[in-house]
Amino acid sequence: MRLEQLDPAAAKGWYAGPWNSALPIGVGYANRGIDDPHLHTRLTEIYLVARGWSEIRVELETVRLAAGDVLVIEPGEAHTFLASSADYFHFVIQVPPGADDGHCPERIAVPRTRLGLWALG
Repeated sequence: MRLEQLDPAAAKGWYAGPWNSALPIGVGYANRGIDDPHLHTRLTEIYLVARGWSEIRVELETVRLAAGDVLVIEPGEAHTFLASSADYFHFVIQVPPGADDGHCPERIAVPRTRLGLWALG
């Protein structure tokens, strides 16, 4: 048995994956949607919304997520969070795992214009 607990001071983090266990997937969390446009070249991300709401942009489509929703982001799909409620919380599963102590080596930053968004500022 293994119990992992979130760090309430962290906006996001990782519970378990091959970097600290024999799990063939990565399991993490976030307590807010983070605006950081990127894509993954080979992993699928599965977001399970536990509380609150958020808006996420996947390529040129904005999706509103609410508690109970599951969103699957396929390899190559650019995405970023745009907004989230103060009580927002999601779990994220990466298959195959891309996290290495919270670092994803195959994560590629993309310009906001790819998502049809203007630059911040």
